[in-house]
Amino acid sequence: MFENAVVYIVDDDRAVRQSVAALVGEMGVRTRLYASAEEFLQAYDGHRPGCLVTDVRMVGMSGIELQAHLARQGVSLSVIVLTAYADTPLTVRAIKQGAVTLLTKPCRDQELWDAILAALREDTGKYQRDARRIELRARFDSLTPAERRVLDRMVEGDSNKVMAKRLGVSIRTIEVRRANVFRKVGTDSLAELVRFYLEAAPPPSAAE
Repeated sequence: MFENAVVYIVDDDRAVRQSVAALVGEMGVRTRLYASAEEFLQAYDGHRPGCLVTDVRMVGMSGIELQAHLARQGVSLSVIVLTAYADTPLTVRAIKQGAVTLLTKPCRDQELWDAILAALREDTGKYQRDARRIELRARFDSLTPAERRVLDRMVEGDSNKVMAKRLGVSIRTIEVRRANVFRKVGTDSLAELVRFYLEAAPPPSAAE
């Protein structure tokens, strides 16, 4: 089911890295192991779908700091946070930053695998949405500035007459630009155009 997925295991405890890798490997999913957040960031190539399993306390950048760094970089890779020192503020911070869950070590194999499955399912969905957003954004980026201004007014619900008056051009010019917008975006439906417009918008950051 996740033949193309990768589980990234980032923990400065070698025994933990190998233990998690053995569990994931038994389930037929690929893994990549890193001894630090810095090592992971240097090696990560953006492959999706996947998930990140990391520890809170590590030498150098912590798991929570790594999670925040990825969010700032626009990387929406699903994250599972492991910790031997769970507390309410830490859990709240991890979840607010987009973690799938926070597990207290040592955790049961089934509990960890269930969390990894949930993370892979979530990331598969996010990956598909991200790919769709990139595709749609490319269509909108193909519009000229003049066509983009017409698009913005279309999304606001302006009629051709109102658009012509606001933009200082003829109704015929508006009609031509509208036709170009529909053609370049790949739809002949205003409702679908608006939906594509909203889909192409960047998602809110975890900090918002």
